[in-house]
Amino acid sequence: MDQQRPFRFGVAAESAPSREQWAALVRKVEGMGYATFVLADHFVNEFLPIAALMAAADATSTLRVGTFVFDNDFRHPVLLAKEVAALDLLSGGRFELGIGAGWHKPEYEQVGIPFDAAGIRISRMEEALQIIRKFFTEETVTFAGKHYTVTDLKTSPRPFQRPHPPFFIGGGGKKLLSIAGREADIVGIHFKVNDDGTVDASERTEAAIARKLEWIREAAGERFNAIELNLLLSRVVITGDRRRAAGKFVRESRRADTTVEQVLANPYLLIGSVEQVIEQLQRLRERYGISYFVVGDESMEALAPVVARLGGS
Repeated sequence: MDQQRPFRFGVAAESAPSREQWAALVRKVEGMGYATFVLADHFVNEFLPIAALMAAADATSTLRVGTFVFDNDFRHPVLLAKEVAALDLLSGGRFELGIGAGWHKPEYEQVGIPFDAAGIRISRMEEALQIIRKFFTEETVTFAGKHYTVTDLKTSPRPFQRPHPPFFIGGGGKKLLSIAGREADIVGIHFKVNDDGTVDASERTEAAIARKLEWIREAAGERFNAIELNLLLSRVVITGDRRRAAGKFVRESRRADTTVEQVLANPYLLIGSVEQVIEQLQRLRERYGISYFVVGDESMEALAPVVARLGGS
């Protein structure tokens, strides 16, 4: 990387038992120094993003909110663009738009949505990105593609952020990461999930991250340095004995092909003392330019001392 971005940290959550507990959760996230609060978009989750993120924005004052990520197949891009513009406007410009092509086949089957081949889903998302960007930046939208047609649609409301809220696209394959390199403001580097839901051990390595980074760089060209790079962390364990904690992780995973050494080398896992975790994150930023890290709410307290030290630096 030719430049080094400040560290940002985010928390991904799914739901809370009540309005009061949801507000308390997001205020806690904000108070710990996290920069963002994000939700995934799955029918199997309790909360879907639009209403829940608006409530999160209302309960906080500085915390940015976003999707991690909207499934493009669940909403027409015009509907999504209008909802996002309203969210951004009503949150005072604190929204980050994550969008993806969809991947969780069982929920498609549960609600009767056709689960098309990956190439078709990705092509549909590419068209949606064009429509959404036009909605944010032009007075009217006219678009004729293979999947969508929009004719002389007046664009309102206007988002608070100009020219638009930042686009987040993440993925593990070359095609999706290449689109992200061309189109996104924030790119999430993720391990590739096989059709049967498994992940090859080679995907959870720094070598895989380096390979994916080259795909992004090649697609982005001159705009590469303007992209913020993100990693979704699987788990954070603060401990004085890294090897013992890694051994416990191996036993819990019940994977015969996983070793302690592989766990300790896995860039999606942070295991060690606060100082060791800080060193891990600083090395990932220095070597790969990754500066934005998201954890699940189950790990947010474990990472909080690190966030306090590194956030914004």
